[in-house]
Amino acid sequence: MKTIPVHKISDRNESGFEIHYTSDEEMRRAGDKLGIHRDDHYLFFMIETGSAEINVDFCDILLPNQSVYYLLPGQVHHRINGKDAKGWFIAVDTGLIAKEFREIFEDHLLMQQPYQLTDERYRQCHQLLLLLNDTYKSNSGEPFYLQNVYALLNSFLATVAASYSKLCTAEKAASRPKQIAQDFKRLLAENFITEKSPTAYAQMLNISGAYLNESLNKITGMPVSYWITHEVMLEAKRLLYYTQLTVKEIAHQLGYDDHTYFSRLFKNTVNKTPSEFRDSYHK
Repeated sequence: MKTIPVHKISDRNESGFEIHYTSDEEMRRAGDKLGIHRDDHYLFFMIETGSAEINVDFCDILLPNQSVYYLLPGQVHHRINGKDAKGWFIAVDTGLIAKEFREIFEDHLLMQQPYQLTDERYRQCHQLLLLLNDTYKSNSGEPFYLQNVYALLNSFLATVAASYSKLCTAEKAASRPKQIAQDFKRLLAENFITEKSPTAYAQMLNISGAYLNESLNKITGMPVSYWITHEVMLEAKRLLYYTQLTVKEIAHQLGYDDHTYFSRLFKNTVNKTPSEFRDSYHK
């Protein structure tokens, strides 16, 4: 594989939305069929009974019963395993998710974690998804069909966003450094291949480099340079593990003209050369 496949929701339907109720066996079959890939859209999971596990960017994420979890566009994932698991799978085009919800979902610089629902919040989500599924699979020729579907979807997304928002303190959520960290994460995801200078991101945010560094340190405990390198190395790991691109090709794809410099940076960051990293995962 020369590139990591990107699955587009527009290739499957025009509504930008899918919902399925599934079991662990169906999860395994779907995982085998889809293989390693990224999506250009959000994925949401709600596990009702049992538990499931999914590998996301080299992290095995355990999804316990009565929990919700989501994947961001671009995250590489595969291997969904279940243990007597049953639950919901919802694919949503990014354009259908309100900006204020996305700010919650995209808030974390590190890997997002499952959220354990309270019994009351679980019942709310369960009822919403039952109604959403019934409406989605009803006669699409009915008046206001999509409006009904999107309204119910928005209610579910609001419920999930409200749950995840509790992971942030009110003080942090309202702070200027918190907003800067969120804006920096968005810019970094969009520009890390072409821009690797902390100063460049400070200029994009119209703040000083010192203030950007201070804000990131306050919110995450790490400086700007750490997060830039982290983003680059994560993509490098993806390409080393999931593709047959040479180290030189990967270096150039990530914006490095000098592949020997890239290899030294990888070694200093990961404590393995690119080739050693690839070999260790393919043993």
